[in-house]
Amino acid sequence: MFGNRRFRPTFWATFFTIISVIFMGSLSYWQLERLAWKSNLIDQFESRVAAEPVAAPDKIDNIEDWRYRRVRLQGTYLHDKEFLITGKTYEGNVGFHLVTPMKLVDGRTVLVKRGWIELKHRKPADTVPMHVEGIQTVDGLIRQDRLKGYFVPDNEPQNDVWLYIDTAEMAEARDLGPVLPYFVDQLRAPGPLKMPIGADSEIHVRNEHLSYAATWALLALTLIVIYVIYHMKPEDETEPDRD
Repeated sequence: MFGNRRFRPTFWATFFTIISVIFMGSLSYWQLERLAWKSNLIDQFESRVAAEPVAAPDKIDNIEDWRYRRVRLQGTYLHDKEFLITGKTYEGNVGFHLVTPMKLVDGRTVLVKRGWIELKHRKPADTVPMHVEGIQTVDGLIRQDRLKGYFVPDNEPQNDVWLYIDTAEMAEARDLGPVLPYFVDQLRAPGPLKMPIGADSEIHVRNEHLSYAATWALLALTLIVIYVIYHMKPEDETEPDRD
């Protein structure tokens, strides 16, 4: 392929190539470590979802130990204190997440994200057909408050505009008193879908670290190939005068 050519590396090109390859290789290795961590985390979540439901805990020292844990609630929905979380989609359709406080049979209160509803149900009267009265038994997953993104505006309790779930802020807005320090993502019931559309029991957590690792490794390999080809000089080519 290279015929009468000889490998003649230059100092600065070699220096920067080595530094770059080490950097890219480190990023690739780090992504592989992240892949192992994320895969283990997903396995934990899936085992929690598949486990038998437990009673809602009163206190959680570390939310990471309870995320996606299946719980069973028994209580009465406080429909007059419900919330609509705006800007939520389901299969490409824009709508809301319907969040309703539930007064448990033991007297505690927890926020339940009942599911997705269509945009046309924005008025309080529109959700009345979705109300269920009396003591309900609900299976769901423990979820932590949504972390607000940097570009996401704050909730506006004074205008009843909610962009993300903040249990403490929402409890204060509806005078709920003390609420459990998490919300429960209600699982959808078997059978035909009906609103509100509850959560799927399958865990959907992004895990693209393998592709990231492969990308960095491929970039490092490409740089090495370019470096070698660039420095393959003809045998009779003289070195440039450096004086």
